[in-house]
Amino acid sequence: MKETPSPAPRDVPAKRGRPKGQSRAHHDLGEGASAEAKRLAAAILEVLAGARTPTEAAQALGLSLPRYYLLEDRALQGMLVACEPRSLGRGPSPESALAALRRECDQLRRDCTRQQTLVRAAQRTIGLAPPTPVARGPERNGKKRRRRRPTARALRVAARLKEADRQPAVAVTAAPTENA
Repeated sequence: MKETPSPAPRDVPAKRGRPKGQSRAHHDLGEGASAEAKRLAAAILEVLAGARTPTEAAQALGLSLPRYYLLEDRALQGMLVACEPRSLGRGPSPESALAALRRECDQLRRDCTRQQTLVRAAQRTIGLAPPTPVARGPERNGKKRRRRRPTARALRVAARLKEADRQPAVAVTAAPTENA
């Protein structure tokens, strides 16, 4: 009987994947987080697991108890948000959102023009005269617009303000005292 040689170690394909007991999420846990954020998260997790009391965690972090509870509440809110299901696929890019808004704007302009055309056709059909265009600017119907006169109360307030600005600060001098 002839023995077959076992393959050399380099011929054996390497196992792929993660070491047993280590999930993919733990591989980069905390990557990009500051050391302070990691300390806070560890302390909050220890309290939630029952390893520490909130008072002990607050003392270890150098925080007051109310501040610890505030941070714990924020951490739990963040966990809830992170547990929400994610939408599938890529989200809209700013460029595609802008293009969609421009398309919608063009469509609304076309709809507005169509409605204006329908209104004019209906007016002609029933014999209504088209409305006269509204004059804009300082002249209306060939007349200049009259300037609005300011109210008397406003003039009095303005005069008082101007008077207060003109008067220099009067230096208080001591009145001469009579020596007896």
